[in-house]
Amino acid sequence: MSSALPAPRLWTYADLVALPDDQLRHELIDGEHVVSPSPNTAHQQVCKRLFLALNRHAEEHALGEVLFAPFDIKLSMFTVVVPDLVYFTADRFARVVNEKHATAAPDLVVEILSPGTRRRDKGRKRAIYDREGVREYWIVDPEAQAVTALRRPQADAGLADLTTAAAASGDVLTSPLFPGLRLPIRDVFRGR
Repeated sequence: MSSALPAPRLWTYADLVALPDDQLRHELIDGEHVVSPSPNTAHQQVCKRLFLALNRHAEEHALGEVLFAPFDIKLSMFTVVVPDLVYFTADRFARVVNEKHATAAPDLVVEILSPGTRRRDKGRKRAIYDREGVREYWIVDPEAQAVTALRRPQADAGLADLTTAAAASGDVLTSPLFPGLRLPIRDVFRGR
């Protein structure tokens, strides 16, 4: 009699789209089905402020498209993520976004940490975004009232922690993806 455990079943995109709509966030991380509950009110307020600031700037300067969750980023049959916010340059949006989902990584991914997602957002998802070619990854920490911006210092390099901007320090976040944008971190966490 064998004591070996059967290999865990790998989920695919087809499995994911066959699920009933239950208002939860379903993702596939290298074939593992991950479910997250709806975010809390503070998370949604931070997400709204970031979306409004980025979207306003992108529209005023005809830069590209900012989208918010739920929106699937299908990176493979076994990896489908649903970041809090994503940004595609206009050219990239035209090439990789269809009527259902994106078929390749966005230029910018924003994840807002919560107790249930903190480890995954800073670990496994960061590794996926790095592997898939995301140009910038912002990790937003409502607890610390700070945003860590990871960028590729050059096209063939990996994501690196370039800057952490904090509300307490009066820091302002900028990004080469949004020329001219100056986002005061205090405005992101206003009322927290």
